[in-house]
Amino acid sequence: MVKDIKVVLIDGYIDDPAALGVPPYISPMVRSIAGASIDAGASVDYVSMDMIRKGRKIPDADVSVVLSGSTVPGKYLRSMPMSTKELSSLAPKLRGWKLIGGSAASSPAASGFDFAIEKDVAASLYDGMTGKEVNERSRTLEEWNRWMLLGAEIVTQHQDFPHPLVAEIETYRGCHRYGSGGCSFCVEPLKGKPLMRSPGDVIAEAERLVSLGVRNIRVGGQTCIISYGSTSGSDVPVPNPGAVGELFTGLKDLGLDVLHVDNANPAVIASHPAESREIIEILTECCTSGNVLALGLESADPTVFRENNLNCTPEQLMDAVRIINDIGGERGPVGLPKLLPGINLICGLDGETSETYGMNIELLKRILDEGLMVRRINIRQVMPLRKEFGTRVDKGAFKKFKETVREGIDRVMLERVVPKGTVLKEVYMEMHDGNTTFGRQIGTYPILVGIPYKVELGRSHDVTITDWGFRSVTGVTTPFNVNAMPMSAIEGLPGIGKKRAAKIVVKRPFRSMDDLKEAIDDPEVFENIRNMVSLSQ
Repeated sequence: MVKDIKVVLIDGYIDDPAALGVPPYISPMVRSIAGASIDAGASVDYVSMDMIRKGRKIPDADVSVVLSGSTVPGKYLRSMPMSTKELSSLAPKLRGWKLIGGSAASSPAASGFDFAIEKDVAASLYDGMTGKEVNERSRTLEEWNRWMLLGAEIVTQHQDFPHPLVAEIETYRGCHRYGSGGCSFCVEPLKGKPLMRSPGDVIAEAERLVSLGVRNIRVGGQTCIISYGSTSGSDVPVPNPGAVGELFTGLKDLGLDVLHVDNANPAVIASHPAESREIIEILTECCTSGNVLALGLESADPTVFRENNLNCTPEQLMDAVRIINDIGGERGPVGLPKLLPGINLICGLDGETSETYGMNIELLKRILDEGLMVRRINIRQVMPLRKEFGTRVDKGAFKKFKETVREGIDRVMLERVVPKGTVLKEVYMEMHDGNTTFGRQIGTYPILVGIPYKVELGRSHDVTITDWGFRSVTGVTTPFNVNAMPMSAIEGLPGIGKKRAAKIVVKRPFRSMDDLKEAIDDPEVFENIRNMVSLSQ
């Protein structure tokens, strides 16, 4: 074991199916690297990409480790994964023995490193630091649990600690469909038979994080949380409600502000409805509201389903969406339903034709027509991680497909999920764009909220929803004191505008709602805002 060795750990952020680490998230992978370093006897300096962007100098070190890469890139609000240009610029500045992990390890910019690790950089780093040959290998279960406890303390060095930081925790690796090869685009089946962490080990990691000050946790990374604890050898395993119940009851007892999950296999829910319903009831009871189960449909086209060995048919997806809505559709304390489905769609898979997009839209319309709710529809182009795909995506058709979904499905779904007048609790304000303030609730797949006036950043406010976009909502902070708010904020109230706002400012303070109604001079406009405003002195 090494002694007096310094490791500098650069968090370039990852956005992968197996881990999310773009702020406000901190990934389990970066924490495992810290834990492996400490286990080998080293001290660790954590430096995030946002710290570097703000001028933070890279500390001297004997070993430099970078974790970065995005295989499922999304739209980011105030931070994003390290770019290839940033990585190329960073590499010459690093000192000592240099390793890179994450999907960026396969990029040309990784040539500036001594080792580019594609499997498990924590395990390879530990081997190198303890005198073994650096090879590609996966950590053992015992190493996994030990490193997550040892590396937990780096959360205190993250710029978002303690709030709005979300620590993601993994429950298992691998995929129950490993025997058949799994979905053609996914690397998780290549990790083999699922290696499950026990409820006690996952809870112990969460307890350690909470003891350090973490208040928000997402149980993510696994291919299907419904299948956690299942020992079935089937591609569609029989769920284990006992294991899920033990895990989430223990996590609930920690009193977290946010406890959310991520992926679920709709085929498992549809094939084993009794066990799945029991688990979904556990998740609804133990997790905080606003939670989302992301369901991997990928395509409604039966040819694409067959040629890519996909895990879910359209009918299985419909069954899963119905069950989740039935159990989790009740509105919870944060203003959102307690637990809703999300749907993942991938374009560019083998067998796709010009008719595929139409099949996807028809399925989404079925969900809409049944009055069901879906929190998020994620549309992306396939990344050739396992193989090259023969389908060439028509950019024009892809763009039109996304626009059709955004305009015809997403907008209506947002109106259904967040009706006008809904109060979203604890919206964290993240950035200004002109006079508009954007914020999100802390949690999995949060809704982007725009406020048509400037609000102090880095604080949370309750927001009353006044309007919808295709993938975002508009609202005003609440309580909204008409007698105290600036004119720019009053303008943002529905139907008010500049002229009425000026009139309101001139005539205030108002002592009654009747006085305000008279100043507005339009009964319909007044009725639209009366429940959004107060006259508190």
